Amino acid sequence: MALSPLDIHNKEFGRGFRGYDEDEVNEFLEQVMKDYENVLEENKALKNSLKQSQEQVSHFNSIEETLHKSIMVAQEASEDVRRNAMKESKLIVKEAEKNADRIVNEALSRARKVSVEVEELKKQSKVFRTRFKMLIEAQLDLIEAEDWDNLLEYELDAEQLEIAAGKEE
Repeated sequence: MALSPLDIHNKEFGRGFRGYDEDEVNEFLEQVMKDYENVLEENKALKNSLKQSQEQVSHFNSIEETLHKSIMVAQEASEDVRRNAMKESKLIVKEAEKNADRIVNEALSRARKVSVEVEELKKQSKVFRTRFKMLIEAQLDLIEAEDWDNLLEYELDAEQLEIAAGKEE
C-alpha cells in the first residue's frame, strides 16, 4: 500500500538511546511529506492531463475515422456520378446517332422523291413542248395553206349577191 503525506506526517519512531535528533527528523519528515504531497499532486495532474490527452486522441481518432469514411463515401459517390455520366453520355450519343441516321435517311428519301419528281417534270415538259410545237406547226400549216390564197382571190359581185338573195325569197 502506498504511503500518503498524512502517513508520513503521523509516523512516529521509537526512541532509542542516543538516537537521532528529534527536531531534525521531524523537519526532514516535514520536507519529505511536502515533497511527496507535491509529487502526488503532480502525478494526479499528469494523470488528468494524460486522461484529457487520451480523450482528445480518441476524439481525433474518431474524427479521422469519420473523415476517412466520408472521403471513401465521397470517392464512391464521385465514381458513381462519373459512371452514370458516362452511361448517360453514351446513351445521348447513341440517341443522337440514331436521330442523325433517321434524319439522313429521311433527307435521302426526300432527295430521291424530289429527283423522281424533277425527272417526271422534265418528261412532262418535253411532252408538253412536243405537243405545243405540234400544235403551233399545225396552226402554221393552216395559215400557210392554199385555201387562204384562194379565199383572198375569191370575189363576189354585189349584183350576184342580190340575184342570189332574190331567188331565195
